[in-house]
Amino acid sequence: MKKILDQITEIVGNAFKQCGYDDKYGKTGISNRPDLCEYQCNGAMAAAKEYKKAPFMIGDEVVAILQDNSAFEKVECIKPGFINMVMSADFIGGYVRAMALEDKFGCDCEPKDETVFVDYGGANVAKPLHIGHLRSAVIGESVKRICKFAGYKTIGDVHLGDWGLQMGLIITELKERKPDLPYFDDNFTGEYPAEAPFTISELEEIYPCASGKSKEYAEYKKSAQNATYLLQNGHRGYTALWKHIINVSVADLKKNYGNLNVHFDLWKGESDAQPYIADMVKDMVDRGIAHESQGAIVVDIAEENDSRELPPCIIQKSDGAANYETSDLATLIEREKLYAPKSYIYLADKRQELHYTQFFRVARKAGIVSPDTELKFIGFGTMNGSDGKPFKTRQGGVLRLEYLIKEIEDKVYEKIMANRTVDESEARNTAKMVGLAALKYGDLSNQASKDYVFDIDRFTSFEGDTGPYILYTIVRIKSILKKYENAGGVVSGIHTANPESESERSLMLVLTGMQDMIKTAYEESAPHKICKFIYDLSNAFNHFYHETKILSEEDENKKKGYIALIKLTKDVLETCVDLLGIEAPERM
Repeated sequence: MKKILDQITEIVGNAFKQCGYDDKYGKTGISNRPDLCEYQCNGAMAAAKEYKKAPFMIGDEVVAILQDNSAFEKVECIKPGFINMVMSADFIGGYVRAMALEDKFGCDCEPKDETVFVDYGGANVAKPLHIGHLRSAVIGESVKRICKFAGYKTIGDVHLGDWGLQMGLIITELKERKPDLPYFDDNFTGEYPAEAPFTISELEEIYPCASGKSKEYAEYKKSAQNATYLLQNGHRGYTALWKHIINVSVADLKKNYGNLNVHFDLWKGESDAQPYIADMVKDMVDRGIAHESQGAIVVDIAEENDSRELPPCIIQKSDGAANYETSDLATLIEREKLYAPKSYIYLADKRQELHYTQFFRVARKAGIVSPDTELKFIGFGTMNGSDGKPFKTRQGGVLRLEYLIKEIEDKVYEKIMANRTVDESEARNTAKMVGLAALKYGDLSNQASKDYVFDIDRFTSFEGDTGPYILYTIVRIKSILKKYENAGGVVSGIHTANPESESERSLMLVLTGMQDMIKTAYEESAPHKICKFIYDLSNAFNHFYHETKILSEEDENKKKGYIALIKLTKDVLETCVDLLGIEAPERM
């Protein structure tokens, strides 16, 4: 189904053509003066230069053709040559009816035999998720859902931090606490226990303890480094312990990511890339892509047109160890071997831009990806407190994500119970859904690269540009539809009538913008475009609701049209909030 702007552009372009001008000048956009018109074409201004003619003369000729077209209620040329258009009720109503009949509301989202790979996790094993993990998970999940809705196959990978010194630190601390475990007995040849010798709570306490000791005691750090070396070289007992650490951590991470309604297709980590590193480094050196510099192996990435100086990318440190760039490059080799997607999207703090610039350039220079494979970095800003600084606990520490979710759920629960419309059990379940919507919408409604202030009172408000307001709108529509059904009515979204009132017309006009919004949200990997759309749609519906007696309308055909319109509105809203990773309750 063609976007409404494309349809109008085609009509206006044909009028230009009939007047002897190129149809490219018919390009039409939404008017920035809605008090004057709905759509506007400025093509006469550009055509005037080519055809050496006053723009208002060209505009008048085009308008004379368009005035006979039933798509327009009003069309006029305003000097110096703007073509202003108001569409007919039949055109708008017909477009909305077509949306209701089309799959995905007419969005150009045909299934494509191409894969988009989204890397948006980055959590470390043996550590709890904290608010620093929020934006990557929330934005990444939405971007993945948008790509899938657009027709692409999608793969989301958590890409765990599960290798390196942190593993050696945990093993060293475990050895001090529980030296009699069989994992530390080099003479043990039996089967290791199936159950881990620690809980997730113990594991989360062990790592910071070990990290603190390594900074204070040189011998302890040396032991941890040795344990890391032994693990990475296949020590049987340490490998078994490492598997326990992974299993316990992943089970907890799946639970906590699940509480965010964030789900990964792959649970791979840095360890999966290790088998590719040695051959990768050797290959780059052999082909002259990488060279030795002060004991390290580096790749020069600077290009002639760079606006700033870019340092070489280190792919092997002077002590022979790998770093993040090495791991990411090796991981890319594995992903190309197993999945070969058309594009990759990486999400991380925008302060890591240099890392991704280096990583992407080396990947292309070394031919790890083909020239037409897209490598995209979405760098996001920080979530700040009211002081404008990165959000912290009252004690100055980093807040665990589960505590933040609980805090916002409790706030929503208080507001729901203040209304006393549901029992406590239902209020708790509803608060989970609404609280998550408040948190995610509060994040996603901002452009990803921007910092924003976490304001729990504003985010949980049932009024204004918030998640609860959007969900309340959906719930309100559900309530109306349920009452209509209880009275014997049949709910359908395909009997939308032509708009009669201004509020009905405004609601339909907002709906017609969905296709263009989805296209932009996909192309720009921009969930905030969806947030803006559903806020506008919710406002338009609520205005229509307050202006219209929907259920008490005596004209049954007119009532049926109202019901069809609000059902379509609900369906569009529910589809859009799902793209944000948000669910709507039945009642609030």
